[in-house]
Amino acid sequence: MAGTSLTVLRRVRAMVGPDAAVDTDTAGTPRVAPRTEEACALILQTAASEGWRVSLAGAQTWVTPEAGADLVLSTTGLSRVVSVAPGDLVATVEAGVRWDDLRRELADAGAWVAVDPPGVGRTAGSVVATGTAGPLRSGLGGVREQILGLTLITGEGRVVRAGGRVVKNVAGFDLTKLASGSFGAFGVITTIHLRLRAVPRADRTFVLSADRDQAVQAALAVLDAGLLPAALEVLSPSAARRPSWTLAVRLVGNAEAVEALGRAVAGAVTGPLEELSVEPAREFWTGLAAGCTAGPVTLRVGVLAAALDDALDLLAHHLDDTWVAASPGAGALRWNGTAVVDRLRLFRHAAAQRELPVTLERGPADVRGRMGIFGAYREGVGLLVGNLRQSFDPAGILAVPLSAAE
Repeated sequence: MAGTSLTVLRRVRAMVGPDAAVDTDTAGTPRVAPRTEEACALILQTAASEGWRVSLAGAQTWVTPEAGADLVLSTTGLSRVVSVAPGDLVATVEAGVRWDDLRRELADAGAWVAVDPPGVGRTAGSVVATGTAGPLRSGLGGVREQILGLTLITGEGRVVRAGGRVVKNVAGFDLTKLASGSFGAFGVITTIHLRLRAVPRADRTFVLSADRDQAVQAALAVLDAGLLPAALEVLSPSAARRPSWTLAVRLVGNAEAVEALGRAVAGAVTGPLEELSVEPAREFWTGLAAGCTAGPVTLRVGVLAAALDDALDLLAHHLDDTWVAASPGAGALRWNGTAVVDRLRLFRHAAAQRELPVTLERGPADVRGRMGIFGAYREGVGLLVGNLRQSFDPAGILAVPLSAAE
């Protein structure tokens, strides 16, 4: 281990004592998992004054820490479900809580959060920081719509509390949305106030097997009819784990409303819808969530429903369409696979010409460093984000490669 790493490791151990777990990761980089917000703030204050480069991490099942960091700050020590209040429709959790554990605890209280993030073993902080919503974003909104407030510790160790614990509280609204989906560029999220819903009485899944064009047209027909299912996905055979392209529809709510919406969806599409029973439906959606980590790179593309066919053609031309999950109702599609950086950058450039933003949701550290998470999409955006980062992280210690220039 390099002398600098040893120095950082000793300093952190002496500084936080029992308020954090301190070790090294597989690359020999010092890693600290603070158990309190105060310890987290102290670590970042010290890092800013010492000029340590800090990489933020959760469970590391979605992405690995950035290369070349002096210290990895993990949220796994902040793992409490602080409170669950189904009557107030809010839960407060620390960022290191595993999403699957949270889902089970909420279910015991008759509540749920309308977020089905891709991946396996994710932490709540990772889901919020990356803004990685799953199929439920179509009808129930993305990650940001499920967040009432949060606590963010900036790159200089300031503790900022945005939003609140009640549904009608809008104080700090902009900062809450800014932190959600920022990939940790403005600081580490430590506590989250989540919007709850009652567990739906009915939850039904329908699938339609077709070729790609038919699946896209069926999805557009559902939207054109003014229908908004909880999930509306156009899936490649690999993503659906079925022999053909698939339109997948999920309906949740009270039994009468779901029954009526199911009839309306069946009337809007051409072709027979197959309803999956409870266990196959659960396996279908969990398999879709896990599938987008089969390859090393996952992209998210913003695309209007009317342009979905063109976006899929562009993707197939520059990369491939082996694993694709498109949510036309949410204006997005997700791609997973393997590709060299030059091809990924070429696809992003071609997409930008069509006003399609491409986010590198996950990938190896070297790919993130060379490509950037967001890249250049529109002129002036980079300057705006840079100014925001300067406000929250003036010493520039947070290792978050939003653009390839960093």
